[in-house]
Amino acid sequence: MPAIRKLVRIATVLALASAPVLASQAAYADLDGKGNNGQGSQHGDSSGDGKISSTVGMIVYDRSKNGSGDSVGSITSTTSWTPPACWYAPKYTPAELQAYLEPIWEAGSTGDGWDATQRDRYVNGHPYKDFNKDKTGKGYWWDSYVNESFPPGWDQCKEPYFWVDTGDAPPANIKNAVTPEILAQLAYNEIRVPSKDVSLAPAGTTKVNLPTWAWLDGATFKPVSVTARIDALGMWATTTATPVALKIEPGTSDAVTYPASGVCEFNGDGVGEKYTAGDADKTPPCGVKYLRSSGNGSYQLKATITWDISWTGSDGGGTHDLPPGSFGRSQDVTVQEIQSVNR
Repeated sequence: MPAIRKLVRIATVLALASAPVLASQAAYADLDGKGNNGQGSQHGDSSGDGKISSTVGMIVYDRSKNGSGDSVGSITSTTSWTPPACWYAPKYTPAELQAYLEPIWEAGSTGDGWDATQRDRYVNGHPYKDFNKDKTGKGYWWDSYVNESFPPGWDQCKEPYFWVDTGDAPPANIKNAVTPEILAQLAYNEIRVPSKDVSLAPAGTTKVNLPTWAWLDGATFKPVSVTARIDALGMWATTTATPVALKIEPGTSDAVTYPASGVCEFNGDGVGEKYTAGDADKTPPCGVKYLRSSGNGSYQLKATITWDISWTGSDGGGTHDLPPGSFGRSQDVTVQEIQSVNR
């Protein structure tokens, strides 16, 4: 029976958690026809009979200040840290939990012993009585939600449904009960940052031993943010990504970078300096010099931007840090030998 309980619990977590997430995405996409550029409005709506939609604990994402356009991409933590794969939040009112569980018990598919244990827990007063209907409107049944991509650890939230009175904290033994910090970490997953080829001079084709200038426009790369909230709890967090550095990898060992580390820091106007006439004899603050021709092909210059990640939230604790993230792309650079003319 413990094995059956485990399998049933995992299946229930998967079914209940993935469906609301997908429903939220569909509703969000329909909101303004712009996908990530709009502001979501999923929440638990009170109905005439006092019931509240089981989406009450769903996370609403405001992506209106996120990166947008065809070239955006998700950032990857520069450390081994990852956002939580599963978490606990409000999901059901008393009537909703009853409506969900009773058909399962009546079907008998989980076994009489298991059903009896469940009834004892939620109906017979050990510890809950009649699904806590006497507390309708004064709290919620909490359950697990999971990351829709189901990364490792998504099935670790195995606690049975538990009740939390409005305004109270969840039981101390419940790990990953939703907090502003968890909302911030989940918003990290939703951050999208712009991607654009680095401006080069000479552009497209350069020469062996000729310093090639590289720069990015600060107007393109600016802070982006996503806010995550759970309306029923009055809980929210805004996660912000700020570009701080550009790392250039020439695509060959036969090259040197400027600076030597290949890391160019962002300034108020972007990163690097735009090449202008008269700079030919100067060393670029950000760039690369190839020492060997690319032959009939080209080198894949990779430009990776590092973003500092921070968050603020309804905890009132000011600004907090999350692990930095990065996102990069490659572009072709053709390198030719300098042709000499013999007279």
